[in-house]
Amino acid sequence: MSSSSKPKSVQTNPFYFSIELGYFAGLIWGGLHWLMYVLHFTKVIPGFLAEPFFKHEFLLTPAGHLLGYLCFIVLSVLASLIYVFILRKLNGPWPGMIYGVLWWSVLFLACSRLFLLQPPFKLPWDTVISEFCLFLLWGLFIGYTAAIEYTDERKREQQTKLA
Repeated sequence: MSSSSKPKSVQTNPFYFSIELGYFAGLIWGGLHWLMYVLHFTKVIPGFLAEPFFKHEFLLTPAGHLLGYLCFIVLSVLASLIYVFILRKLNGPWPGMIYGVLWWSVLFLACSRLFLLQPPFKLPWDTVISEFCLFLLWGLFIGYTAAIEYTDERKREQQTKLA
């Protein structure tokens, strides 16, 4: 077998992968955040990320909800870019879960005044728990998807068997 007939190792482009991952993370978990708001699991409006730039009354309208959904998608793309370029080689679910908790901490503890959120100790407990769990699962989705893409041993085993 000549060297030109060996199967080539296909490398996933980290930039495009993270854009796609962030888009779907925002689509799925932003939609779940909206649903949690509609079902009164949380009092945090879907447009809380746009709060510094738009009036609160606008963010309570359907257009404001859509804007909030889009802002969550943008946040997810940004978060996945950071994760993929810095932490993509970490194995397992725990790094992603910790990453989600860190984002929750940044948004709800460090930047709560920027987004006109009450600090977590002043929000109802069902809101705090719902938001915490949402960000935990969101981070798990981003982190574990990146880990599977960049550390999956089964792909390498198949390539070595073919070689």
